[in-house]
Amino acid sequence: MTKVSVILTSYNHAKYLPASIESVLNQTFQDFELIIVDDASTDESWSIIQRYTDPRIQTCQNSSNEYTVYGINKAISERASGEYIAIHHSDDMWDPSKLEKQIAYLDHHPEVGAVFTGLTPVNEAGGSFTDRSRFNFGLFDQPNRSRYEWLYYFFRYGNALCHPSVLIRKICYQVCGLYKNGMVQLPDFDMWVRLCLKFEIHVMAEKLVLFRVRENMANSSSPTIENRSRSSFEFLQTLDNYCSLTSFEEIVKVFPVAQEYYSPQGCDPLFVLAMVALETKAHIFTALFGLNLLFSALNDPLRAEKIKELYDFDTLEFKRLSGKYDIFSSNLRIELAEKEQALRDLNARFHALEAMTNSRAWKFTLILRKILQRLIPRARH
Repeated sequence: MTKVSVILTSYNHAKYLPASIESVLNQTFQDFELIIVDDASTDESWSIIQRYTDPRIQTCQNSSNEYTVYGINKAISERASGEYIAIHHSDDMWDPSKLEKQIAYLDHHPEVGAVFTGLTPVNEAGGSFTDRSRFNFGLFDQPNRSRYEWLYYFFRYGNALCHPSVLIRKICYQVCGLYKNGMVQLPDFDMWVRLCLKFEIHVMAEKLVLFRVRENMANSSSPTIENRSRSSFEFLQTLDNYCSLTSFEEIVKVFPVAQEYYSPQGCDPLFVLAMVALETKAHIFTALFGLNLLFSALNDPLRAEKIKELYDFDTLEFKRLSGKYDIFSSNLRIELAEKEQALRDLNARFHALEAMTNSRAWKFTLILRKILQRLIPRARH
């Protein structure tokens, strides 16, 4: 059996694709199969892929654009034969020692389900990326945590693990399920939450992935308005995974503050989770998640009665909470603030240009520019 199945997703990255493929073929660890899934690219990607004759390469092309999750799921369920699975993207590159180091770790730590690495951001040309205003350099520089600590981190802060850095046991996908259909921005984040509900993970400090940051926010994860809208919805869906914490003991391991809801008479785990979500105040949608859980509980007569007995919580208290958390208009205020900031930036550029055109140097060279404009046409004749 092949040790590692590398799944490389390809879509309109002809410019970067050869370097991406060759960074796999040049690994110091060579017992792998490379499954390249092209998502109906409209550039030269497919013809580039077909030029490779290495017998370890398997290729397939979607008949229409299906987005990343479809191809990865199909490769995992129908093609991958490896004990471990690595995810790779067609605009990124790997350090030659990536697989060797990650495999050695998983081989010696059977209790760990997946191992991640750090990354180095690079620009379009593959050189150092220095524009710190466009990329969170420290996001993926994470310490190691227990799976319960990771679950708390995800709930409070969101994703901090790099998808093309993962090496994961194939059995983890069998236990946790594949990537969810409909997830476009956060399919990996949703997977990491489900993964940590069952398995420990490890993050290697070494930066073994070269992550390409594209110009004009061309990365699929770039914070465009459209991507932000999808991310908010998908973040809310990801929080539903926490409902599988069905015991008070498990909830306290993830959220130590939940200990204050202990009662010797019993527990309603989802009520405790809801109250933790409201009190954490991590994200506007954690509050919505909490209110939804409470609303469902109050509309289950048996649970509502139990919650009243255990926590003295009823519809009157829910009314207070649902009025306290101004979820939807808060989101609108965030969007408005972003638009106002964009207008301020545009206004600042306008004033800078105005100041330049009113400067003495600009006015002095104006005469020279007019003379040159008259001379150039004569020189052409």
